[in-house]
Amino acid sequence: MILLTFSYAMFQGGFVSWFLFYSFLPFAIYCVALSFYSLNELEVTRIVPKSDYNAGEPLNVEVSVKRAKSFPLFYLLIEDHLSDSLKFAPQQKKPKALLLPGLEKEFSYEYIIDELPRGEHVFDSFTLRIGDPIGLFEKEKKFTFEGKILVYPAYTELLYRPFENHYDQGLTASRERVQRDTSMATGVRDYQPGDRFSWINWKASAKRNVLMTKEFEQRQSHDVFVVMDCVPDKHFEPVVSFTASLLRAILKKGAQTGLLTISNERASFPIRGGEQHLQQLFYHLAKIEAKCITPFEKVLDTDGLFIQQTVSFMLVTAQITKPLIEKASFLGQRKGSITLFLIKGQKESPSDDERSLITIATARGVRIIMVHEGEYKAAFAEVNSR
Repeated sequence: MILLTFSYAMFQGGFVSWFLFYSFLPFAIYCVALSFYSLNELEVTRIVPKSDYNAGEPLNVEVSVKRAKSFPLFYLLIEDHLSDSLKFAPQQKKPKALLLPGLEKEFSYEYIIDELPRGEHVFDSFTLRIGDPIGLFEKEKKFTFEGKILVYPAYTELLYRPFENHYDQGLTASRERVQRDTSMATGVRDYQPGDRFSWINWKASAKRNVLMTKEFEQRQSHDVFVVMDCVPDKHFEPVVSFTASLLRAILKKGAQTGLLTISNERASFPIRGGEQHLQQLFYHLAKIEAKCITPFEKVLDTDGLFIQQTVSFMLVTAQITKPLIEKASFLGQRKGSITLFLIKGQKESPSDDERSLITIATARGVRIIMVHEGEYKAAFAEVNSR
């Protein structure tokens, strides 16, 4: 372009041709200088306030760029590459920005994701692009800067009341905090977070060089084992959210709980209590995906699932079928209390088939509680009113 404009000015002559040459010359020189400018001297940093979030929280990300030399940059187009799970989340400010740094050595921009979806989200890299004012020359480079955040499922504060006894009219609930009979120790076990200091068996601990806790006889078991359905469904996120709320409420009540899910792989958490156990459950629920190809009633056939006789079982699903009710009824007759939570959308009414199946389940002794999205507190409303 320089040679063309110079040749045109030499052969054409006159003010216009030379004015065109001299007007184009600064842009041409800038393009040549820009071609020698190395993008490797740019240092890109992504600043995320924290690594753990709850679903629905906003995320503010600041991207800063530093460089050693004050070379004039007309513009800098920068984009933070998000994982597929974040690309379609509501964004107040986009992760792609056009900056006009000029001679500045440090500059930054911020983007906001309004509502984080549940899951593990990975930040991969940045793409930076610079160029001249009239678009003759561009230079682009990709910077790898990995990052990761974990978004736990959203939960609702539930007032959980454990079901105690069966009567003809239904179930009654205990209003006292779960208690253990500490008057009779039946054995010892390894110490678990949440155990009382007074329960430690110092003789056994000294003998084994590990903290051991007395195992007491329970007057009545309030332990709960939760089984969550991971079959692909449009209500899967509410299923996860309600399961998280239920597990949290049970543990906050003072009872112990376990969890079984079968998605890409089988994951079973033994019945325990304490804050550490709750964190393990929430971590698992943050990463769980709806990829189970096994019907829910087949999941209940898992070997070793229903060994303990004194445990109450709670099933969380968005679909009910006749085989599922038959399996739940069979287990209820053998093992005791089984409650099935059916998750529905906001203001979504059950279909005629579902009403028929609920009637059959009630006749067979299977308690079905319908829970609408966003109204999780109503799940124990009947129990709490007793």
